Amino acid sequence: MSDQQLFNAGLIQFLDSSPTPYHAVASMKEALSYAGFIELDEGEAWSLSAGGKYYVIRHGSSIAAFTVGSQPVTEQGWRMVGAHTDSPCLKVKPQPELNRQGYVQLGVEVYGGALLNPWFDRDLSMAGRVNYLGENGKVSSKLIDFDRPLAVIPSLAIHLDRDANTNRSVNAQNHLPPLLMMAEEQDFDFREFLAKEAGVDDVLDYDISLYNKQGAGVVGAKSEFISSARLDNLLSCYIGLQAILHGDGSQHTLLICNDHEEVGSASAVGAQGPMLRSILSRIAGDSESLDRALSRSMMISADNAHAVHPNFADKHDGNHGPVINGGPAIKLNSNQRYATTSETSAIFKQLCAEAGVKYQSFVMRSDMACGSTIGPITATELGVKTIDVGIPTFAMHSIRELAGSEDGYRLNKVLASFYRSTI
Repeated sequence: MSDQQLFNAGLIQFLDSSPTPYHAVASMKEALSYAGFIELDEGEAWSLSAGGKYYVIRHGSSIAAFTVGSQPVTEQGWRMVGAHTDSPCLKVKPQPELNRQGYVQLGVEVYGGALLNPWFDRDLSMAGRVNYLGENGKVSSKLIDFDRPLAVIPSLAIHLDRDANTNRSVNAQNHLPPLLMMAEEQDFDFREFLAKEAGVDDVLDYDISLYNKQGAGVVGAKSEFISSARLDNLLSCYIGLQAILHGDGSQHTLLICNDHEEVGSASAVGAQGPMLRSILSRIAGDSESLDRALSRSMMISADNAHAVHPNFADKHDGNHGPVINGGPAIKLNSNQRYATTSETSAIFKQLCAEAGVKYQSFVMRSDMACGSTIGPITATELGVKTIDVGIPTFAMHSIRELAGSEDGYRLNKVLASFYRSTI
């Protein structure tokens, strides 16, 4: 297999093993530990050494990995890459049991800006984290993944909704509760259901999401595409992870993958929270050293970009519509929805030239609202120069998205060059 095929095989395995942010972080932890990175406890004192490789996990759903360069960080600064572990999905409510018309259904809540219609008629499983009382009398947590089709949200037949193809809307409260099983005489208890699967006596609470059981795969007549759930933004997490795993140790590098980007990043583990600044401050040692290091640093915020859809080309700016497998897209917005500046764009273009990778530019239509990323948040919180880039993608925020089979490997080459660079 070629290097690109090996990269994509690892990507597919990562996507399939990461149905929730908790599982994505667990997958990244395993890869980092195998590569010799040492886990640090935020509650303990840190002893860092030149050439050292470390990682920090917060609340199980956000992770930061970093390496200590050969020179003082005040002289080198950090080469940082940021992504996010969460994706739009359906989360199970705290009291989800619904017994209607002879069926057991689950009440669900929409997380993030999900595209809802594609959730119908899919084989759905469930995964997440359960909290229970451990043997030591303290609250403990455990990851859970049913890893099998459990539920489905059936569409209403066309005979009962003649306007379905022209005027269909989804009511999140009424139309999304999935079928779990036929009702029995005994009342169904979802927490007992979880406890049995997790192998614990009693579930005190949980964070459980539904996900599409169909695995990731390479598709297309010439294997041009990667099709999967959660490409936004586990694709960027994997690209950044592979880049830092294969760094040469010469520079101070960092990868941070935050939870809660899809709902605004305002949390203890989100990009707007204190996690990144806290880690950088502890590495630097004092506030002046932190400021000196940040002045010599740069952040690449990696999050998917909208590829020009051939059936809806009028939804794009004609001069700034990236194509799949055309290389990573530099994302720009004059109203600072993206953090790219002319300086950081120029640096990224030079990195692409050094890596032998072509690049594209993405700008939203002037008459359409523009989304945002962790880029502007990080730039605001740290005052660090930042660029927003992304892999061109179709069907963003759907239960199944589509990206190019070449673009991920290309961006990985650019990030690897960035981690070695003197910027």
